[in-house]
Amino acid sequence: MKISKKIQQAATEDRVWWSFEYFPPRTAQGLQNLLDRIERMRALGPEFIDITWNAGGRTSELTLELVKTCQKLIGIETCMHLTCTAMPKEKVDVALREAKQHGCRNVLALRGDPPVGKEWEPVENGFQYGVDLVQYIRANYGDYFDIAVAGYPQTQRLPPDERAREMQYLKDKVDAGANFIFTQMFYDVDMFIDWVKAARAAGISVPIVPGIMPVQTWNGFQKATTLAKITVPQPFLDALEPHKNNDEKVREIGTKLVADICRRILAADIGIKGLHFYTMNLEKGCRLLLEELNLVPRIEVIKPLPWRQSLTPNRRAENIRPIFWANRTRSYLSRTENWDEYPNGRFGDSRSPAYGEIDGYGVLIKQTKDDALRLWDTPTMVEEIRKLFARFCLGELGALPWSDTAPSSETSVIAPQLAKLNELGFLTINSQPAVDGARSDDRIHGWGPANGYVYQKAYLEFFVSPELLELLIPHIERDSNITYYVINNRGDLRTNTHSDGPNAVTWGVFPGKEIVQPTIVEAISFMAWKDEAYELGRQWARFYEPDSPTRKLIDGIMDSYYLVNVVHNDYKKPNAIFEPFWKAGAEYAAKYGSASRPPATNGVDGTNGVSAHANGHAN
Repeated sequence: MKISKKIQQAATEDRVWWSFEYFPPRTAQGLQNLLDRIERMRALGPEFIDITWNAGGRTSELTLELVKTCQKLIGIETCMHLTCTAMPKEKVDVALREAKQHGCRNVLALRGDPPVGKEWEPVENGFQYGVDLVQYIRANYGDYFDIAVAGYPQTQRLPPDERAREMQYLKDKVDAGANFIFTQMFYDVDMFIDWVKAARAAGISVPIVPGIMPVQTWNGFQKATTLAKITVPQPFLDALEPHKNNDEKVREIGTKLVADICRRILAADIGIKGLHFYTMNLEKGCRLLLEELNLVPRIEVIKPLPWRQSLTPNRRAENIRPIFWANRTRSYLSRTENWDEYPNGRFGDSRSPAYGEIDGYGVLIKQTKDDALRLWDTPTMVEEIRKLFARFCLGELGALPWSDTAPSSETSVIAPQLAKLNELGFLTINSQPAVDGARSDDRIHGWGPANGYVYQKAYLEFFVSPELLELLIPHIERDSNITYYVINNRGDLRTNTHSDGPNAVTWGVFPGKEIVQPTIVEAISFMAWKDEAYELGRQWARFYEPDSPTRKLIDGIMDSYYLVNVVHNDYKKPNAIFEPFWKAGAEYAAKYGSASRPPATNGVDGTNGVSAHANGHAN
C-alpha cells in the first residue's frame, strides 16, 4: 500500500501512527541481526519502515535485498531510499524495477551525500538534483510509486533570501510529483513548527512527516547533531550534559525530552499525526520512547491474519496457508514461490499442483554448529531429547530445529500439556490451542479487523515411535471429533478422514466480511512438509560426528519415528485433544514398566541398534 494512503487512512481514523528507518549493515552477520531486529520491532506497531541508500550508493544491493525481504518475508510495507549519487539512469531503473517486482510502492528520492572525502558531482547519464530524480520516476513509472522527498527544518534558521530559496527547492520537488515529505532530524520544536507553517504558506500541501531521533548515548547524540549540522536548544543540552558519562541516565532523560518534542508536535495545530523514528538500527531507544508516549501497538496492524502476510504483488491477496509451516515461513515462501496463483478464499484448484522440491532451495537450520551445541548439547538418550522438547514448550529453550524462534505467546496457554506430551514420548513440533470466539483484539489469540471474533480447532503435530503410536491410534479413533494423518519417512500415509478437501483449523468472523479461514490442514501439503520435517532432523544429527552416540540417536529417531498431525474438530472442548495421549501414555507405562522404556524392535532394544540403556529408553 502507498504510504500516502496509510497517512490518509490514519487521519480519517484520527489516530497517531509511527514508522521506523533502518540502514543496511556492512556484514552478512550484521544483515541477519538487523532482519531479526526488524522482525522483533514489528511488534512495536510501525505503519511502515524505510531503508536507507548509503553515501555513494555503496550498499545499493543490500538496500534492495532488505526491501525484498521486508516485503516478502517479514510482510511490512517498506519505503526504499534512492539517491542520485553514483547512480546513472540505468542503475536507477534496475533498482526501481526490482522494487516494483517485489511489491514496493514507496521511494524516497534524494540527491544523496558524496562519497567520503569527495565533492558531490553527478555521474554521466545521471541526475544533478533530487528534483530531477523525482521527475524521472514520475515520467517513467507513472503513479505506481509514492515518492517522498526530504525536508530540512534547519533551513528556517537561514537568512530570509536563502530560506526562501530552500523552500522553493522543496516546492519544486513537490510540484514535480512528490507525495509526502520526510524531515531531517531536529530537536528545536518551535523551529520545526515555524518551518511547517512556512511550507504551508508557500503552497506545499502534501503530508509532512517529522523525523525523530531518539537519544541513545551522549557521544552518539553529539555525533549525529554535528553531522546533520542542526542546532540544539540550550535547555536540551543543559539537561543531558551533566550525565554525559552515564549512558543509561542520558537515555532516560533523553527519552523524556524527545517524548515531549513528540507531544508538542502532535498537539500543535499543524495537521501532523505521524512520527518517523530514526532507529540507527537500535531497538531500545524507540521502544522506550513509544512506551513513554503511551503509544501501544494496534493488533489489527500487527496481525491482519494469524500468520505473516507477504506483500509481494503476486501474494498480496493470499489469505490461506497450511499450518505445517507455521514456524518455517521462509521455507514455505521458497517452496511455493513458483505457484501461478495463491489461495484466496479457499484452498483448492487455485493453487499450483506441486510444492517445490526441497533440493531446489535447501532446507536449512538457522543455527550454526556452535549455536546448536549450546542450545541442544549432546543428548545420548531419548529421555534427554524429550526433555529438550519439553523445555522448549515451557519457554526455557530458545529454538528447536523445527522452530527458529521461541514459542509464541499462544503456546503458553497449553505449555504444561505440551511439556507432559513430550515427556511421554510425543515429540511435538507444532501446535495450537482450541479457541472459542476470542475477540480479534485479544493479545494472545487475536488477529484481523476490529470488532471481530476468532476461532481455532486444537492441533498437535509430533514425531512418535511406532510402539507408542500403536497404542495411541485406537484411543484417537474412539473420538469421532478427531481427525489425523500419519506418515513415515518413506511417504506411507494413513488417515481416518474421508474428505479430500482441506480442514480449516483457524477462522474469523468480522463485521462486513465473509468468514475468513486462513489456516488449514490437508494431505498434499502434509506430504510435502514431511520431507522437510525429516530433513531438519537429519541436519540436526549432522552437527555431530558420524559415529557419535548423539548422531546415531537422532538419525535413529528420524529413521523409525512417524510424523503425525491431529485435529480435534470440537473447538468448544479445549482439553479433549489431550485425552487419548494421556491414556496411551498410561498404557505404555503399564505395558513396558515406564513411559521411557520401549520394547525390543526386530531383536534390538531401542532405536538404530543402540542399547536401551545407551539411548535413554531405560530409567
